[in-house]
Amino acid sequence: MAKVNFTSHGVQVEAKNGESLLAVIRGAGIFIDAPCNGNGSCGKCKVKIINGQVNCSKSNHISEEELAQGYVLACCSTVNGDVDVEIPSTADDAMHNMKIEDLGGEKEKIIFKEAIEKLKENGIKLGINIKKSFLQIPEPTLDDNISDVDRLIRQVRNTLGCGNVQCGLSVIKNIPHILRKNNFNITITYIEEENNINIINIEGNDTSNKLYGVAIDIGTTSVAACIINLNSGDIIAKASSGNAQIQYGADVINRIIYAGKKDGIKKLNDAIIKYTINPLLAKMYRESSIESHEIASFVVAGNTTMSHLFLGIQPDYIRMEPYIPAFLSSPYIKANELGVDVNPETTIYLAPSVASYVGGDITAGALASGIWNSEENVLFIDLGTNGEIVFGNREFLMSCACSAGPAFEGGEISCGMRASSGAIEKVEIDKNTYEPKIQIIGEEKPIGICGSGIIDLIYQLMVAKIIDRRGKIVKGLNTPRVRFDEHGMGEYILAFKEEYNIEKNITINEVDIDNFIRAKGAVYSGISSMISSVGMDFDCIDRLYIAGGIGNNLDVESSIMIGMLPDIPRDKVKYIGNSSLIGCYLTIMSKEAKDKLEEISSGITYLELSVEPGYMDEFVSACFLPHTDIERFPTVKQLLGE
Repeated sequence: MAKVNFTSHGVQVEAKNGESLLAVIRGAGIFIDAPCNGNGSCGKCKVKIINGQVNCSKSNHISEEELAQGYVLACCSTVNGDVDVEIPSTADDAMHNMKIEDLGGEKEKIIFKEAIEKLKENGIKLGINIKKSFLQIPEPTLDDNISDVDRLIRQVRNTLGCGNVQCGLSVIKNIPHILRKNNFNITITYIEEENNINIINIEGNDTSNKLYGVAIDIGTTSVAACIINLNSGDIIAKASSGNAQIQYGADVINRIIYAGKKDGIKKLNDAIIKYTINPLLAKMYRESSIESHEIASFVVAGNTTMSHLFLGIQPDYIRMEPYIPAFLSSPYIKANELGVDVNPETTIYLAPSVASYVGGDITAGALASGIWNSEENVLFIDLGTNGEIVFGNREFLMSCACSAGPAFEGGEISCGMRASSGAIEKVEIDKNTYEPKIQIIGEEKPIGICGSGIIDLIYQLMVAKIIDRRGKIVKGLNTPRVRFDEHGMGEYILAFKEEYNIEKNITINEVDIDNFIRAKGAVYSGISSMISSVGMDFDCIDRLYIAGGIGNNLDVESSIMIGMLPDIPRDKVKYIGNSSLIGCYLTIMSKEAKDKLEEISSGITYLELSVEPGYMDEFVSACFLPHTDIERFPTVKQLLGE
């Protein structure tokens, strides 16, 4: 056995000689970014060997200079004796310093308010079946010596006039102590359905004004959560972070593959509950002075794979033809069954999915957007690690999922990264000098470029005629920003290392551009194929709603000009925030909204693009800037003078 000392974390573990360094890091409970799940293709699991040595395979992601400094890829290295390892701080940034929209900002408050108003306009009433009541219970005597539980049930029936009263084991355990500590003056939290009452919490004295719920959006890359005052509807605490599962792969396919490994499903389940959701809950509890037992409602939305992993259910068959998930609608589950740090009797409601690749985040988003009751034709796109699309109106709803891959989160891009501190998020290029002007998250030194920045960059490169419409870099330009290697591979240098005093140049090369063109092509071809399948064209789109993490910083003009979105009037396009989280919020605040959510999920028709006739031809045509058919993009045609 060898000793592996992680100097950056103060952790030392034992490992077998020949064991993968990536596996050792994961086994030590240390977070490391590994978007490709260890197949060596992304180059993100870079570590530095301080003392000792490892056996490592050569990688194009490690330069000779970096190799001389001790840098290796953890996934391409195996333990070979005692070794000291340093994990760069940027690995932790990928999890904890990710830029996620501010749920408490004025813009987001307006978005939540608009969602409530839209719900009311569509005839959905606010109102929930979770309530609290203060009870003054007669103390026991020798003449009235029934059990504490029977005494409580009797008083509930007398006070609330109900028939059947139930309470769970965790409530029963607390009853004797709480009754006597508070002189039999207590508050119960209960779920009321018809003539039945299920008591889920018991507290001392009158706390009937404290009734809270939690809404959570589980994204493939990031997780957002908020605590809601169920009496007023106010959001009183919010938190967000990266999804700790990203260390097991950037996309759902890599995570499904990892779930099939030994203890894989448990590790993925722990990553989302123990290492992501529970820490977010703890943070919100501290900020709001709320205790976990006060949470009476809990609604979660995520894509179909995230829903499976949240419940600890094997998702393996989602990725295998004919692409069958284990479930679409989950049963009611108590929080203590999953280890979620809220009241153990609280019911966890998981937004229902539509199909293997269209999940509860989309049904929740469809609810929030109001597309289900729209007289206009609405195109709804959730842009993130997965591209999910809904098109329709009050008469019909179609959906599909495009396999865009992780490019929108910086994956498969040599200097790509998620939207965290140091990421370049906006780019402008002077058409005459070819010099860039960049905007950096956190206004720190640049260390990479995120999805919104890549979209801007490719658009700017195209307009400045640094790249042609195939994405190839033009030769013969008079600028030091453009270089070609010995194989003729071109690259554009966005930030020189000397310019910002950073470790290496930040560049985008022709392989990166090609990867991103395929990702944007997948989105466009998905939209085109789905709209064509119902006998319509882009002129039929009355509204285009964009949701998802990347949508918050997305430049609509750049997105249209590179051919990711259809060339429609810009005033039809609107960003609607984290629609998945908003949908969860609405579901918490309205039982009718929850019923409508169930109706939406069962009413959406799913289009499987992989078997759709003509889809592959459409995709290939879209892998161009902006498209092989320039007539589809009259704005771009005019700009380029073609």
